[in-house]
Amino acid sequence: MNLPNKLSIARAVCIPVIVILLYLKDPACRITAGILFILACLTDFLDGRIARKRNLVTDFGKFIDPVADKLLVLTALIMLVHRGMMPAWVVIVVLCRELSVDGLRMVAVTQGKVIAAGPLGKWKTACQMVLISIMLILDLSFRTSWPVMVLTGIMVLLTVISAVDYFVRNRSVLALK
Repeated sequence: MNLPNKLSIARAVCIPVIVILLYLKDPACRITAGILFILACLTDFLDGRIARKRNLVTDFGKFIDPVADKLLVLTALIMLVHRGMMPAWVVIVVLCRELSVDGLRMVAVTQGKVIAAGPLGKWKTACQMVLISIMLILDLSFRTSWPVMVLTGIMVLLTVISAVDYFVRNRSVLALK
């Protein structure tokens, strides 16, 4: 197994640790979870860069990298809802976007096509990761922090726009014949 794939797996392994830390509701545990979340996010940046630079792109890597990203972000968002820091509707929007884009990708695969991540999808993921990091490290809630409200609004907007972009750019995949 190559280094980029190990980094993706390490990102997925961080998820239950983050959940446990956030269940404890202790400020030190929340900050530790935030730091671990940030480190996991950095592995997302590193694994892709290393894979491309060293020509280590694999089918397994193409699978595990986006799955680990989605699991990390969605789990953290769910835990923020659990802690009363994020409204549930935000997680619902993100989840619906991820499932619909993944569905589009699955249909494309049946047609022998691959839908790569687009720039808006990458910006969306980066925005999600920054928002979650800020909320965890600084203990800021959606309901009590206007900067978090604004950043959440931007993240939700990017989430919806990136979904629309995927479907518009790949509408031929869904064309009826």
